[in-house]
Amino acid sequence: MSDAESATDIEVPSDPLAGHAASAYFWGHVAGSGDVSDDGIEVVTNDEASAQVLAAVAGGDLEHDTTTRDYAHDTSITRTEEEYTLSIDSEDGDDAGLLGRSGALGLPVDGRGNYRFGAFSSYDRELLRGLLEGCGTICFKSSSGTVGISFVHDDADPLEFARELIADCPVDAPMGDLSETSSGGYWFGVDDDAAPAFGTWLYEDCEETGLFAPSRRRKLERSLEQAAAYDE
Repeated sequence: MSDAESATDIEVPSDPLAGHAASAYFWGHVAGSGDVSDDGIEVVTNDEASAQVLAAVAGGDLEHDTTTRDYAHDTSITRTEEEYTLSIDSEDGDDAGLLGRSGALGLPVDGRGNYRFGAFSSYDRELLRGLLEGCGTICFKSSSGTVGISFVHDDADPLEFARELIADCPVDAPMGDLSETSSGGYWFGVDDDAAPAFGTWLYEDCEETGLFAPSRRRKLERSLEQAAAYDE
């Protein structure tokens, strides 16, 4: 069975706004790489299995494309990757509206586009995993033989929230300051010394729920293996 096929076999709440691990993962992705308006929700991922999970949680339509974009830290570098876009439209003329709400303000988003995540406070790891997969990067740094974990977003607010979640997580994970990118957005990184323990904790036991992007976990595992081999 492929990752995409097994991804839909997960426990999902009857309400995608309920306090639940799956809804926390979904809204982490939306905050990391999505957009919410009265017309609907759109969220983008480059992992097919993760896209299937998000669709299982909240419904909607999936589209697949291949895109080329500038690398966030250095706009002189481009990368081509698979892209899966989940679109959840508001039902015009339907009292149910968007996810059973009359508009975007019925979702965990305020009038300024800020996210309210109080309902998911018991599922910080899934929420943070969704954020990382939505706007984060994992890499092996060949120059230092270390693993790098960073978060990049056009808006500083989701990154400030991610920093709060990391500061409160059970693993000691110091972070660098929030800085501007060359493309006009913002980013921060977990200290390299703390990245292996933080990444391992973030994906620990994720197989039990299915709430993860297999390609992102594989990237973490390969990076950890490369770092271990570098030290030998």
